[in-house]
Amino acid sequence: MRKIRASLPKDAAALALGAERVADALRKSAAKQDIELDLVRTGSRGMIWLEPMLEMETGEGWRAFGPLAPEDCDAIFSENPAKALGDIGDHPWLKRQTRLIFARCGTIDPASPPEGGFAGLVRAREIGSAAILDEVTKSGLRGRGGAGFPAGIKWKGAADAVASQKYIVCNADEGDSGTFADRMLMEGDPFLLIEGMAIAALATGASKGYIYIRSEYPHAIAAMQRAVAAFPDLDIEIRAGAGSYVCGEETALLESLEGRRGQVRAKPPLPVHHGLFGAPTVINNVLTFASVPAILEHGAAFYADLGMGRSRGTMPIQLAGDVKYGGLFETAFGLTLGEIVNDIGGGTWSGRPVRAVQVGGPLGAYFPPALFDTPFDYEAFAARDGLLGHGGVVVFNDTVDMAAQARFAMEFCAIESCGKCTPCRIGAVRGQEVMDKIVRGQNVNANLTLLRDLCDTMKSGSLCALGGFVPYPVLSALNHFPQDFAR
Repeated sequence: MRKIRASLPKDAAALALGAERVADALRKSAAKQDIELDLVRTGSRGMIWLEPMLEMETGEGWRAFGPLAPEDCDAIFSENPAKALGDIGDHPWLKRQTRLIFARCGTIDPASPPEGGFAGLVRAREIGSAAILDEVTKSGLRGRGGAGFPAGIKWKGAADAVASQKYIVCNADEGDSGTFADRMLMEGDPFLLIEGMAIAALATGASKGYIYIRSEYPHAIAAMQRAVAAFPDLDIEIRAGAGSYVCGEETALLESLEGRRGQVRAKPPLPVHHGLFGAPTVINNVLTFASVPAILEHGAAFYADLGMGRSRGTMPIQLAGDVKYGGLFETAFGLTLGEIVNDIGGGTWSGRPVRAVQVGGPLGAYFPPALFDTPFDYEAFAARDGLLGHGGVVVFNDTVDMAAQARFAMEFCAIESCGKCTPCRIGAVRGQEVMDKIVRGQNVNANLTLLRDLCDTMKSGSLCALGGFVPYPVLSALNHFPQDFAR
């Protein structure tokens, strides 16, 4: 009996594309051909257009095959199977990446602690709190959840706070449209996230951690629960949120963790001084914590050498929408938006021209092709009234109605507002009404002036980024695509 080792993703994207049916078919085909199949279920490498993608050990090393359907499986163990992709590590889409966070995704069993892992945590234990804080600060790591606040400054604030109890909280409430990096990491390499949280706990003196995951991610929740149970070094609890967008804001998340309705808290006090249950608390996004082990393992200089300007290290870019090669692409900051959409993404899947790209989730600005020379960098995007957010890039073709997209931004805010502040709670509802009048052709010029004034009020007066960022998609649609508002 031949024995063959192979791996097949079981992350949510691969499952949605039929990975479980392919796994069943592979096992049946192997049994019929007297083959002992050792099939490991991994995370995804992020090449979604090739899922379900099998990697199999052959006489020529590991080779990939995909996208597979159940009917392909009988021939997969033959000498010349269909849908052969060769050594997937040599694929141009992967070779062009700089993978730090997702280096192990798609190659390891997420249910077991990785062999030779936790090198960053080992070094962190050796050097102690002050040196950890120094490394994270010098690396230039900024929060990957949207705000881009320097992680080292946040951690030092919590470390300097005097308290008998401190907490580490991971914000895994991934709610932006077109984003899936948090989910992929938790499903494909959960121990990397735990390692980053453990390093943060050492740096700040925290003894308890929480990971807040939205309930729409059942596979991620299950993967993290398994990993936490196998990691005794830090007491971590997994909490499932109900899918409220505003709970992605750190103080609303804390309110939810404490058992209350997720509403934004006024700041100050900051969570690093008065956070979860009134104790000093470090709150970071999944990708922020997951960046830390590489910094501790290889040193701050190694990480800081990647990127441009004040945007250091790598960013997992998530390509979605009407794009030929949708998936996750991790690279150092600095590629232009045009390179990301046209070279890496391959343009549109439909073959129609690209009209707009929204970066940073549903509250991110729309960029036309005329701005595709913008580097993927926090300051470069801010200079053009945009934001990187969580790194989601959603591509729209030339059939999109940008006035409808602007209205959607207001509608989204009205639905998701926590109701704590007036500019967001009432402004979004009034924004919908104004947009409806514009779409109907009613006093268009006057209502466009009113719309701009309303956006200014929401941007300046909202308590958090939900209401404060709505002007980005609305005004970018209006400024770059004025013809869609002329009724």
